Amino acid sequence: MTQTAQSVERKSKGFLGKKRNLAILVVCIVVGFFLLVSYGYCFLKKMGKTEGMMENERRHQLQFYDLSIVVAATDNFSLANKLGQGGFGPVYKGRLFNGHEIAVKRLSKNSGQGMEELKNEVRLIAKLQHRNLVRLLGCCIQEEEKMLIYEYLPNKSLDTFIFDQTRKALLDWRNRFEIILGIARGVLYLHQDSRLRIIHRDLKASNVLLDAEMNPKISDFGMARIFGGNQTHENTKRVVGTYGYMAPEYAMNGLFSIKSDVFSFGVLLLEIISGKRNNDYYQKDHFLNLIGIAWDFWRADRALDMVDSSIAGSCNAHEVLRCIHVGLLCVQESATDRPSMSTVVFMLGNETTLPPPKQPAFITGTTSNGPHSSTNGSGSCSVNEVTITIRDKFPENVGSGLVRDQGSGSVLISSTTLGE
Repeated sequence: MTQTAQSVERKSKGFLGKKRNLAILVVCIVVGFFLLVSYGYCFLKKMGKTEGMMENERRHQLQFYDLSIVVAATDNFSLANKLGQGGFGPVYKGRLFNGHEIAVKRLSKNSGQGMEELKNEVRLIAKLQHRNLVRLLGCCIQEEEKMLIYEYLPNKSLDTFIFDQTRKALLDWRNRFEIILGIARGVLYLHQDSRLRIIHRDLKASNVLLDAEMNPKISDFGMARIFGGNQTHENTKRVVGTYGYMAPEYAMNGLFSIKSDVFSFGVLLLEIISGKRNNDYYQKDHFLNLIGIAWDFWRADRALDMVDSSIAGSCNAHEVLRCIHVGLLCVQESATDRPSMSTVVFMLGNETTLPPPKQPAFITGTTSNGPHSSTNGSGSCSVNEVTITIRDKFPENVGSGLVRDQGSGSVLISSTTLGE
């Protein structure tokens, strides 16, 4: 090969080499650019999520109120601002300097609720967000005062309507049915849809508050318990709650589960329909409570006879019968026979065949003239407090896979409700 040809070949190879290097450089730049853009996009997206989460946390963080602000808002806890008396102390209405109305739950110094129960209520409600749960705004823990600050609900509690001979007429059947559905959705959220699995343990009419549009909001989480992801039941030697609403396995053996709340919901549902309290006894000769009355009417095919007379003209007979049917299923003796709250919500809102109820729990009782019983003018007896003595040892086999509890002693169950 001549020297000229070799020279041309070297130049050609050099030119191709430069082109190849240039192409590699361009590809590297382009790939690097896209990697940089992708990284930047992911970083910004992550930052956005983080900021969103931080904003969400900030939004749900509780405010700590100074004692002087609460004192001023409630006019030094004046009697005119007192909304009612709860199990752990009085509840007051307040108005902040910005005009916002609040409800202040003031822990009584000699109440049964201590700092642990207060912390429990704060910790639970701060993490719960649902339209049928009362909203906790903050708290005040200063000097000897311990208080929870809630949103103010102008219509107070459900019991002030359904058990009041005058005000019960303000709730027609449509209102009551929507209240039943709202409570059911709220309990379902606690059991299944919230970040935590929560057993309320004190579901009753006085713990359901009503907003300006009569939407129900479940309140008072001082007795609530958190369950683990797969946990379905627990046992306790300290039975707390209100007589008339407690499931039999809880009242007698200290066993509670989501089905305990279902029992309480069933009692509450029957109370809303009838306008009568379950822990009152009717029919002097038999001492039947509300569950017993409902069961007797159901067996006699006269279930509509238990409906509150104030809503007789507005009620949908088919809806009422379905609700009574669901209520009886909820108060079954065995926890395994009671539906879950998801099933309850479905049964209330859909046309579906319901299983027949068995005889429910706690349908009769006895009365006495002792210090824990009181009679009204009509001859019915209201039991406000009862002492249950638990056997030396709880049953070894309590059925349905529930945990057994070994213990002894007496358990005092007090009925303490707002406005009672």
